[in-house]
Amino acid sequence: MTARRCIPWPDKRLRTPAAPVDEITDEIRAIWDDMIDTMEAMPGVGLAAPQIGIGLRLAVVDASSERGKAVRMANPEILHESVQLRDHEEASPNLPGVSAKISRPRAVTVAFLNADGVRDRQDFVGLWATSVQHQIDHLNGRMYFDRLSKVKRDMLLRKARKGGR
Repeated sequence: MTARRCIPWPDKRLRTPAAPVDEITDEIRAIWDDMIDTMEAMPGVGLAAPQIGIGLRLAVVDASSERGKAVRMANPEILHESVQLRDHEEASPNLPGVSAKISRPRAVTVAFLNADGVRDRQDFVGLWATSVQHQIDHLNGRMYFDRLSKVKRDMLLRKARKGGR
């Protein structure tokens, strides 16, 4: 298990939708383990495989306060989202030094293949829900700042180019 390097924005792999995972193999489990190590090293509450240059629909999320509760997901898809929104300051290790307040549904129901290769369903609320949605954006070739207005997005990217000052 190893913490991997997050690829820097604007690497085109961050804009490329990830490929579906056909089955859960030992190789996939090893990638998840590395993703969890990488997430813990940041520290963060989630990570998608494209962030470390792997073009597969894999994500891990752990928004627990005690840590060690990571949910491993392959091919996650949102089945239901709450009408109520929640604002959260989001950031990405792929574009360090900047962040932005993003509004997302407060709760989501997500279907995914779990570590045993079984299709699972889980409800996520609060920071867990925010993180899952953030990771699914990455899997679809989107970054959190794509949810900002053009003016706010341009300001954030300008600030990032100046080193986050």
